[in-house]
Amino acid sequence: MSSIRQSRIEGVIQEELSTFFQRNAREICLGAMVSVTVVRVTPDLSLARCYLSIFAGPPKEEVLQNIELNAKGIRGEVGRRLKNMKHIPNLAFFIDDSIDYANEIDQLLKK
Repeated sequence: MSSIRQSRIEGVIQEELSTFFQRNAREICLGAMVSVTVVRVTPDLSLARCYLSIFAGPPKEEVLQNIELNAKGIRGEVGRRLKNMKHIPNLAFFIDDSIDYANEIDQLLKK
């Protein structure tokens, strides 16, 4: 269960990452549409786990690999946008497969 402070930081980071991925979709996301579904910050605010949904473009793993290669630059850009935060957590990116899982369950229920 996250504290109020963690929840606020998660929301701000999610919003900034979404904006960043929209602006830099061609270079960072390889032309794919990337949506930040969930951000979870550790209690000590040292790490933010960012779950991404990747649509329409190259394979998801390829896009995720390119995002991970540019993680330090992304963190720097988020840090520049969030000037009031003293410390920006390290960013770890993961593919959010909850939509695929929901579609699979839906298909099973239709049978």
